Amino acid sequence: MNATAALSHRDEPVPIGDGFSPALMMDVELTEPLPSVSYDGRRRRVWVLGRLYGEPVGSCLLRLNAGGLAPGQLAALLWPQLREPVAARFAVAGLPKPGTLTGQGLTADPAQWPFLLRRREVLAEAPLISVVVCTRDRADRLEVCLRHLDRQEYPRFEVVVVDNAPTSDAVRVLVEARRGLVNYHYRYVAERRGGLSWARNAGIADASGDVIAFLDDDEEPDGNWLAGLAAGFARGDDIGCVTGMILPTRLDTPIQEWFEWSGGHSKGRGFSPAVFSRHDPQSPLFPLPPFGAGGNMAFRREALARIGGFDVAMGAGTPARASEDTLAFTLVLLAGYRIAYEPAALVRHDHYAGPAELRRQLHGYSVGLGAYYTALLRHRPGVLPALLRLLPAAVGYLRGASEKTAAVPHDLPAQFRRSQRLPLLTGPGAYLRSVRRQARVAASEARQ
Repeated sequence: MNATAALSHRDEPVPIGDGFSPALMMDVELTEPLPSVSYDGRRRRVWVLGRLYGEPVGSCLLRLNAGGLAPGQLAALLWPQLREPVAARFAVAGLPKPGTLTGQGLTADPAQWPFLLRRREVLAEAPLISVVVCTRDRADRLEVCLRHLDRQEYPRFEVVVVDNAPTSDAVRVLVEARRGLVNYHYRYVAERRGGLSWARNAGIADASGDVIAFLDDDEEPDGNWLAGLAAGFARGDDIGCVTGMILPTRLDTPIQEWFEWSGGHSKGRGFSPAVFSRHDPQSPLFPLPPFGAGGNMAFRREALARIGGFDVAMGAGTPARASEDTLAFTLVLLAGYRIAYEPAALVRHDHYAGPAELRRQLHGYSVGLGAYYTALLRHRPGVLPALLRLLPAAVGYLRGASEKTAAVPHDLPAQFRRSQRLPLLTGPGAYLRSVRRQARVAASEARQ
């Protein structure tokens, strides 16, 4: 074997400005012959998502030299990191532990594989899902997202594109041009009131399905994304929300890698399904790490109606900046529903590539978190005693205590951590300003 080696999730990420190399992104199905990996002269690493009969089970970052990787070499590097989750899936299937992974892949009977059997059951009773994609003046990004939606292996869905305060008709033209080209229904909705929550609520109002999924315009849904969401709702009638995994589309810059290694959008939730309720040790009032993220979430229509939709004073396009999704998760849990996390409901997100963009993003998240607590008290004032009991944990967070899990092994560098702490204290004021602003917007709209 050549000198190529594996970088586990417990190794240090490549320091910013210290010989960084972009990573080749690839999926590997472990039950099929493994591919060769060629060196393209630029990417000296490869990020591999391992799948077992389509189910994502783990990821690895491997070094890559000029010789590339033959299938057997790839197997030898993947197996130490993927052996444990693969063995767990074999145990669920009632099979003995698999032998060593080779270049020919693993062997198991797909006709008896639990993940595939469950998926068939879900698809046989597939609910109509309305996919709401909110966008603003990014027709180029939106087109890529919609092309991935075209590849969904799901029988019943529609797409509602919400054009938020557009300055051109590019999105409308794109959506109208796609009608008739695919076997699902498209609708275009223009929402003149600027703000992501206004757009999402407009999508809810126009949607036909009893399940409403939300996707960002800079994301690429996996072909079984909707099937994964439906599997989450099939866990019980009291599942009010399902969230999924968000992985990077690319790791082309050190900034993208640091963001992902510090938790990314999934915050270490990992490759194991989970179900959360208001009674779990993970408090719905202190969602760090969160139950999910707005770029990959779906709700039962009845749950959204119960919480009144998204708070229009929160989210992108408002002074509060973010956390409208976090507030919705908390309110759903407090309303008595459960939230299911389904890693197989996978999307890929195009992380910000530069330091200024990442600082702005983290600043917005921090402001949004402060706004979240203010909004929570506004919507549910009775939670104040419980919040006070959580105050020590919040103080620890402000002092820099990490909420990392084993899957989130690294903090961001100090230059970015500063963007996460102090802005949180400005969130309450930002939210109150936003409430007043959105009240004026709503009143102006009512007069027209």
